[in-house]
Amino acid sequence: MKTIKVKDAESRENPHGVDARALYQSEHALVSHITLHPGEALKRHITPVDVVFYVIEGTGIVEVGEEKLEVGPDTLVDSPAKIPHCWYNESSEILRFLVVKVPRPTGPTKVL
Repeated sequence: MKTIKVKDAESRENPHGVDARALYQSEHALVSHITLHPGEALKRHITPVDVVFYVIEGTGIVEVGEEKLEVGPDTLVDSPAKIPHCWYNESSEILRFLVVKVPRPTGPTKVL
């Protein structure tokens, strides 16, 4: 059995300039942990695969296509492939969520 703690996963450089840590990678899926501090955001972007977000802690604003919604812990958000999406932390607390990409992308994410 393989386990990994978020704090032990290395934060990787990304176009959003936020704390993003890969927790799981296989040919079938990719799971990342994102931390957005107050005032931070994921830039509006498009991924070539379906994405599911799961909020662990905090409250944030997620935008998928033309829809925009404030979400909190224990909320799952579906973002279909090739639809622009982004996240904003406009609160005074940390926002942490998982990003699950299925299947694992073979092409790049396009920042808009």
